[in-house]
Amino acid sequence: MDFIKGENRFYKEENGELLAEITYVPKEAVVEVDHVFVDPTLRGQGVAEKLVERVVEEMEKEGKKIIPVCPYVVTLFDRKPEKYNHIHAK
Repeated sequence: MDFIKGENRFYKEENGELLAEITYVPKEAVVEVDHVFVDPTLRGQGVAEKLVERVVEEMEKEGKKIIPVCPYVVTLFDRKPEKYNHIHAK
């Protein structure tokens, strides 16, 4: 799934309807990921984790770490430390 890069967010729209979104707040050397939304029609398909992976990819390019604020991202980082510890600002 391809996501559109917006102002401090990545998202997916179809026919003008928001289907998935992740937002973040940039700080100096970090970003706070504060929100993940996935439309009920897409839940259970790994879309939320794909959104997180897209932010991780972008922050790796920018040399920034991520502070997870959104409960989903906190849980994901805790559940998969081997995948996210390198980018997790603790």
